[in-house]
Amino acid sequence: MGYEIERKFLVNGDYKSHAYTSFAIKQGYLSISGISVIRVRIKGAKAFITIKSAQVEGLIKRHEWEYEIPVEDAEEMLLLCEDAVIDKTRYLVQAGKHVFEVDEFYGENEGLLIAEVELEREDETFEKPDWLGPEVTGNVRYYNSFLSIQPYKEWSNE
Repeated sequence: MGYEIERKFLVNGDYKSHAYTSFAIKQGYLSISGISVIRVRIKGAKAFITIKSAQVEGLIKRHEWEYEIPVEDAEEMLLLCEDAVIDKTRYLVQAGKHVFEVDEFYGENEGLLIAEVELEREDETFEKPDWLGPEVTGNVRYYNSFLSIQPYKEWSNE
């Protein structure tokens, strides 16, 4: 059984000059329920389908299974997501022994920058780069599945 242990942060400052690579990502959600999400993603030249257990507030560990699928299939599946497709560029930034994935969002989520770091243990320590902002781990508003149904640009209208 696969697990993901991840912490999320907002981004304040220059991370791009530290990035060693970047790639485009388009992703959508085929199912979002109280117990799981099913995501389809095109990441660079590859595509994946991912099943994750729903995020539980305050917890950083959840089940995750990810499988590579043909890009053509992913493109068709993204059509099922209609207007709720997330469009972003992911930058990889090394900080100590960890790699931060920094997502720069476009479209209805433009202006949002989120950094994620995957850990091996929930209590693992890691180096925090100076461009790392406030932690938002466990805040469901910052999860891509939530952003697909309530985009960042709509938040100021609440």
